[in-house]
Amino acid sequence: MKTRSSFSKFRALPLQLVLIVPFIVQVFGAVGLVGYLSFKNGEKAVQDLSKQLIKRTSSEVNQHLDAYLSIPHKVIQINAAAIRMGLLNVRDRKTVDKYFWHQMQAYDLTYISLNLATGEGAGAGRYDGKTVTIDDSTIKTPSLPKNSTTYLTDNDGNPTKILSTATWDTLNELIYTEPIKAGKPIWTRIYTYYDPAYPPYVAASAGSPVYDANKKLIGVVGVDIHLLKLSEFLRTLDISHSGQVFVMEQDGMLVANSCQEQPFTVTNNEIKRLKAIDSPNPVVQGIAKQLQQSIPNLHSITNTQELQANFQGENYHVHIAPWRDQYGLDWLIVTSVPESTFMAQINANTQISILLCFGALVVAMAIGVFTSRWIARPILNLNQASEAMAGGDLQQTVKCGNIEEFNILAHSFNHMAGQLRDSFIALENSNAELENRVEDRTVELKTALSELQRTQAQVIQSEKMSSLGQLVAGVAHEINNPVNFIHGNIIYINEYTQDLLRMIQLYQQRHPSNDPEVEALADEIDLEFLIKDLQKMLSSMKMGTDRIRSIVLSLRNFSRMDEAEFKKVDIHEGIESTLLILQHRLKSQAQGPAIEVIRDYGNLPPIECYAGQINQVLMNILVNAIDALDEANSKRTDEEIKANPSQIKICTSVSNSQLVEIAIADNALGMPSEVKNCVFNPFFTTKSVGKGTGMGMAISYQIITEKHGGKLECFSTVGKGSQFIIQLPI
Repeated sequence: MKTRSSFSKFRALPLQLVLIVPFIVQVFGAVGLVGYLSFKNGEKAVQDLSKQLIKRTSSEVNQHLDAYLSIPHKVIQINAAAIRMGLLNVRDRKTVDKYFWHQMQAYDLTYISLNLATGEGAGAGRYDGKTVTIDDSTIKTPSLPKNSTTYLTDNDGNPTKILSTATWDTLNELIYTEPIKAGKPIWTRIYTYYDPAYPPYVAASAGSPVYDANKKLIGVVGVDIHLLKLSEFLRTLDISHSGQVFVMEQDGMLVANSCQEQPFTVTNNEIKRLKAIDSPNPVVQGIAKQLQQSIPNLHSITNTQELQANFQGENYHVHIAPWRDQYGLDWLIVTSVPESTFMAQINANTQISILLCFGALVVAMAIGVFTSRWIARPILNLNQASEAMAGGDLQQTVKCGNIEEFNILAHSFNHMAGQLRDSFIALENSNAELENRVEDRTVELKTALSELQRTQAQVIQSEKMSSLGQLVAGVAHEINNPVNFIHGNIIYINEYTQDLLRMIQLYQQRHPSNDPEVEALADEIDLEFLIKDLQKMLSSMKMGTDRIRSIVLSLRNFSRMDEAEFKKVDIHEGIESTLLILQHRLKSQAQGPAIEVIRDYGNLPPIECYAGQINQVLMNILVNAIDALDEANSKRTDEEIKANPSQIKICTSVSNSQLVEIAIADNALGMPSEVKNCVFNPFFTTKSVGKGTGMGMAISYQIITEKHGGKLECFSTVGKGSQFIIQLPI
């Protein structure tokens, strides 16, 4: 009764349902899980992408500010130095105007000026953004209220006609008084000026006081740089269509922004700068207000800040980065990108995934119901026969039905049942044979694995040397260009210096003067020593560039990237290049004394070989010799080292007119015979783990013997040292 009750319960659960439900659950679960993971991964990728975009944009702005706002102070330094050195006569305002005019042609600046302590001034400006004019200011007097005159110029900077006149009180202007008060180069202010005839003038003013040798004020040199070009740059940034970038001061005043609206307004012919919270652009205004709410004191921002803002129902990623320079500017770079820019496609894909999930579920149910009716009956018959065979009854057969595939399966099952008995017998016989085959195959696999490891190590070593050659060749090429430029110009510098010294000597002979200021300056700079030392310095610089060029040549010779083919080379050149690369290990160091290299070179003809591979062999042998000497020195006292200093001897000669012989010997501890006999075996090394692969000498032996048809032999005596002899056909 119990068995029958259990059977009834089993029959109460249709096989059709058993086939359909798992299939549907799997499809639904797989599609849902894939959709969920895709959404989460996409959301995370979008967040990472937005952060990278914001940081990249902020970095671009930072770099542009560094470059753009460094120009005014560089020009100020040049002009101040020219005035102090007497190269620019401040009393000759026409020359000063013309000098500034030429500087305006070279730099993208708005205005360059010189305001003298006498009240006079000179300058050159680009008020309309295109045409360069010059200004000349005299001392302001009641009889001459309009003391500043602006001139148009010709193509050489000479004044042609008066453009306008104005009143300019030099001594009371902030660009004059603030640098003097600071006593150093500073940014004075952001200056605005509006003339209907010109575009709005919004510029940052930089100034620096200039003193003579007696610390007496000469005047103030200044430079204005147009800030509207910062907004033009921000509009070129590759950020989303609704993202914004703006720069503001610590008090919230806008400096520049990437939107089309300007960071200022013009009212009654007067420019009024705006705060970020008053920007006409709603996004800039909204982001600025939320920033002010989150960080009320903007002066407290000393490092990069990230903020999540919600404006008009949309989330924004906001990045705030402070920007400062040494001259007093303290700005904030604010970058904002809306989340919808990146999430719109993700949300659309999520909806599509959900629809596809439900569609797949419906299709799976329909297919499951249909196919389960055809599959259930043959499967049950096959299952019953299989259970009987599992119980030991191998005489089971399955009747054919109406499904062709199940008929094929039934024939196969019946055939399998007939052969199963024979298979059990054959299995026992073949088991012993299989074990023997497995053992033989295991031996073959071990041999193949050993050969594969050896080949892999050789390939890795070859790739390492190839990469080293490419790196060395690249470094040599990159160093060679600037060094050649410096080396070539030193000759002209030396000639120019000699000409200047001759000019000074001739001036001293023709115009002797007891001017105390001249004598004081000569004593201050020690003119005689300067003349002598300058020539020595030029000579030292030339020797230095010669040394660098020789090192670069040696690096290029070692790498031989342009000589990968079989060709004639100078062996001595390869030896010297290798020694130069290893020079740092041959010199005296904290962990050991210097290693002396003794050269005994014969008269060798050029030989045909793979130059890069021969250099690799020389490198392997010399490195092993240096390692052996370092190990020997670590076991000797200072007195023993002085009595028998470390040496590497390199001898070259021609043998039998057909072979070139290279012998490299060291006076280290030598090798016992069991080590010497294995020195060319792959993976054999006596070095500690991490310091050697055991492939260097094996590859060297292969290069010499197989690729060049030569010989590589090792001779060693314990306590006296080792010698490697290379023989190569000429």
